[in-house]
Amino acid sequence: MIVLGADMHKSSHTLATVDAMTGEMLADKTINVGAAGFAAALDWGRSLGEERVWALEDCRHVSGAFERFLLEHGERVVRVSTKLMAQERRGARERGKSDRIDALAVARAALREGVDRLPVAELAGVELDIRLLIDHRERLVHVRTKLYNDVLWHLHDLWPELVLPGSALLSKKWTTRIARRLARAEQTARVRIARDELRHMRELSHTINALEAEIADLVAQVAPQLLSEPGFGPLTAGKLIGEIAGASRFSTDAKLARAAGVAPIPASSGKTQRHRLDRGGNRQINTAIHRIAVTRARCHPETRDYIARKRAEGKTHREAIRCLKRHLARRIWHLLQPRVQSENLSIS
Repeated sequence: MIVLGADMHKSSHTLATVDAMTGEMLADKTINVGAAGFAAALDWGRSLGEERVWALEDCRHVSGAFERFLLEHGERVVRVSTKLMAQERRGARERGKSDRIDALAVARAALREGVDRLPVAELAGVELDIRLLIDHRERLVHVRTKLYNDVLWHLHDLWPELVLPGSALLSKKWTTRIARRLARAEQTARVRIARDELRHMRELSHTINALEAEIADLVAQVAPQLLSEPGFGPLTAGKLIGEIAGASRFSTDAKLARAAGVAPIPASSGKTQRHRLDRGGNRQINTAIHRIAVTRARCHPETRDYIARKRAEGKTHREAIRCLKRHLARRIWHLLQPRVQSENLSIS
């Protein structure tokens, strides 16, 4: 078997082929991005071996078109995170950096990790729509937060004595009051800017709320079983659905846990048996699972009993949360299977 590693760029992709048994580099090729270049890469890859796996550097927008082309033509594709590629390149004998070196590092990183353990690429479905909507909403929230801070400083400069409750400028009542006061004030440049930013904030809030409702509807259609779980809100569930992009890509819950960075890494030596925290993996999935774990540890009785048992075993609260996150990865994997057979699963 051969592994074809790909270093992805906006206008070109560089491919390097290695033997799966020895890791020896066999050939390399650079193609232009586009249908003609993709077809040339596919013909080249097929000429090198009947049994092959394409290992693409996971760059989302940059790698998406080539990944879809390969999948539509029946090829087997796995995704390699840029962090894995960088680790392989640092440990390689060949010094320096080039597209060919990076493509070779992607292929060898896939071999080191095991192509059967890496996330398998699939043609995008509604999960991609959910992820794009989630990302779009998060960008809008970021813009609104910057505007919120700017408006607060403008208001403080205009009326230092004005005291607003927390998140006041996100409520219709307070934004209406502030807009009226700005309309009555002397129309200086600062007042004009504050009025424009306040109006923009209200428009953003309307769009953000509409996006949240749309995401909630999609999540309810795709995975209503997530919404019935304690600690899973529509946005958190949507983040998991979009980032996991099909739990069937992972043959076991352990592979999902590793991809999310919630599986402990062995760090034992001699008589010392221990594990360390995995700081790799998809940090978006990791963050969503952490949010669920903290919420459940605060208000879910069964989870609080689980934390108490782990504390009684001698673990710290932080270590108990890490154990809980590993359990939640298993639970999420079962819930997102095409045919859910996890109704009887519980924390134990």
